[in-house]
Amino acid sequence: MHTDTDRCVRAVRSKDARFDGWFFTAVLTTGIYCRPSCPVVPPKPENMVFHPSAAACQQAGFRACKRCRPDTSPGSPEWNTRADTVARAMRLIQDGVVDREGVPGLAARLGYSTRQIERQLLAELGAGPLALARAQRAQTARLLIETTALPMADVAFAAGFASIRTFNDTVREVFALAPSALRARAARSSAGTSKTPHTPGVLALRLPYRAPLNPDNLFGHLAATAVPGVEEWRDGAYRRTLALPHGHGIVSLAPRPDHIACRLALTDPRDLTLAISRCRRLLDLDADPVAIDDQLRADPLLAPLVDKAPGRRVPRTVDAAEFAVRAVLGQQVSTAAARTHAARLVTAHGTRVEDPEGGLTHLFPGPEALAALDPEALALPRSRRATLTTLVGALAGGSLRLGLDTDWDEARARLAALPGFGPWTVEAIAMRALGDPDAFLPTDLGVRRAAAGLGLPSTPAALTARAAAWRPWRAYAVQYLWATDSHPINHLPVEPVAPVEPVED
Repeated sequence: MHTDTDRCVRAVRSKDARFDGWFFTAVLTTGIYCRPSCPVVPPKPENMVFHPSAAACQQAGFRACKRCRPDTSPGSPEWNTRADTVARAMRLIQDGVVDREGVPGLAARLGYSTRQIERQLLAELGAGPLALARAQRAQTARLLIETTALPMADVAFAAGFASIRTFNDTVREVFALAPSALRARAARSSAGTSKTPHTPGVLALRLPYRAPLNPDNLFGHLAATAVPGVEEWRDGAYRRTLALPHGHGIVSLAPRPDHIACRLALTDPRDLTLAISRCRRLLDLDADPVAIDDQLRADPLLAPLVDKAPGRRVPRTVDAAEFAVRAVLGQQVSTAAARTHAARLVTAHGTRVEDPEGGLTHLFPGPEALAALDPEALALPRSRRATLTTLVGALAGGSLRLGLDTDWDEARARLAALPGFGPWTVEAIAMRALGDPDAFLPTDLGVRRAAAGLGLPSTPAALTARAAAWRPWRAYAVQYLWATDSHPINHLPVEPVAPVEPVED
């Protein structure tokens, strides 16, 4: 979009927040770059140049605006709607792969040479993988500087910088302030993220999103399907444990009118960037709801649902392998039964954690831990035991990958080749674990009932044909169709979800 100058100028003049993250405005006369919705008086068009990423602005020598904080914009929706190499590379960079494995590791995951990856990212984003990762490190550093009392040396290494000097130079270059001055400025300001001195080790952040956001089905689904010990709804927030590269974490996420309130407790601050990335993905916060709803609203039978409650998101996951396991456990059983089956696995194979602020007790077991389970100990039909153990074996052995670097169509084909994986399970994983916005569940009973009630075709083949007009947003259409039912997944909880007692094997 950044190449369409006239459109970008119109967005800047109208301070349209819908375009935050789509492009960035660099002002030639001030050397500052902003988000489109920056509250300052827009510069003259001839003094504006547009870039596709914050990293590209920084590469061109511009520093971040102190008013609109463009480095904290919602991410571009493109990386959630595309499955090409650049989109997968961006998702991996946001997940911290370059910091952990370097550019060669990023290229290896994508099956390309480092030169090919650098060339593709530079052509589309105006910056290579190192510059993009550097911009993300700068954002993480700013967050830690402003919201914690960590010593600056700890901030530097937690944000992924290799040295204190590099950290200091980057912060000064990007924000035009030394780290200590940035912290002092945040302390003087009533804006920004508040600190939580009463709970040492807990970070309180604001996760931005593009309005509107309807929290009902998003948080309702997560709360209603919460696995005891791993997830819970407490005091108006969804809480869960996170397995992270350097340790574990516990996150609390609560909807607010203009942001998601996020509280993170991490055993190692180096996992902050990854934890935030996973939380944003879980809640689908980088979606562009206006574009999605406008297309779905074009169908006269869907339009009333969209107009009644616009801004529905797709509830996703923090761990694709975890969701795949839970999808198998949920085959042909109720939500409560699926939670019970998952709770048994957690009790038997999950790692225990401490939660001073709530009732979380375990991390969900990964494929390696589940690969050792005894199928006979599972209270499941024999066919489903085979499905689960085959899935776990494929994930643990590496023949099935469900990561951010996964090609969606290839993953579908590999899942469909496993025993017990029908269209519903494959598409559910594509929707919530892989993040495909066009995943569709025409065989789902709730979708078919809703379709029939609206006058849409209710047979899978006919409904799929009708849904072609909803592409590439069919996963969001599913959320609107599900919302016609009174199931708890469609409603924001007002009371704690009753826990399911783990059943000891």
